[in-house]
Amino acid sequence: MKNLRILLAAILLITSTTTFAQQKGEWNIRLRGVGVIPQEKANIGVIGGDVDISKSFIPELDFTYYFANNFSAELILGTTRHKVKTTSSNLTAIGGPASADVDLGKVWLLPPTLTLQYHVPTGSIVRPYIGAGANYTIFYGADEGSTVKGVDYKNSFAFAAQAGVDIDLNKKWFVNVDMKKLFLSTDVTVDASNLTPAGNPSLEPTLRNIPADVKIRPWLIGIGIGCRL
Repeated sequence: MKNLRILLAAILLITSTTTFAQQKGEWNIRLRGVGVIPQEKANIGVIGGDVDISKSFIPELDFTYYFANNFSAELILGTTRHKVKTTSSNLTAIGGPASADVDLGKVWLLPPTLTLQYHVPTGSIVRPYIGAGANYTIFYGADEGSTVKGVDYKNSFAFAAQAGVDIDLNKKWFVNVDMKKLFLSTDVTVDASNLTPAGNPSLEPTLRNIPADVKIRPWLIGIGIGCRL
């Protein structure tokens, strides 16, 4: 019973603590550690199969501006690198197995994202928000690995959805927990002409331009610290 009373008192203290409402013209900055978890799927020409994209953990910086009370725009900046491979591809046309993984090396993604947010006026130090916006992902620094000759990724726009919470520590500083979903896909072209069988040169044009429609659709789950400027 004593422990229950202490817990109730703590809850009352938290919810009654002086709060700091989001005001028009306010700037916030946050630094998060973010886990990037792709939910990948692909339609691959010629060799078929699916795609596997590695998870990543990155630092992320964002800037938030309140253009009205409880309404803001947030620009999210970060970059991430992923290992990529096909899975269960059919390589019999080039003398390989009927089901094999093909290493496609690594690639960097730069996905600046702008979201519009609504911050729920709870009257407590716990301040949830939801957001939606747009993402433009730039693929750069592609390293095709040791198997194929080259991999080309097309830059792409995507819809972004977001939910999170700020927890005030004092008038200036707060803890942030944030989750985003990017509905990202890209067109990929693989140049595997270096794998053309010596006895079948007619395959070279086909292997030089293997198309793939790749859905990446990553979750970005982060926690960090923020401050009011």
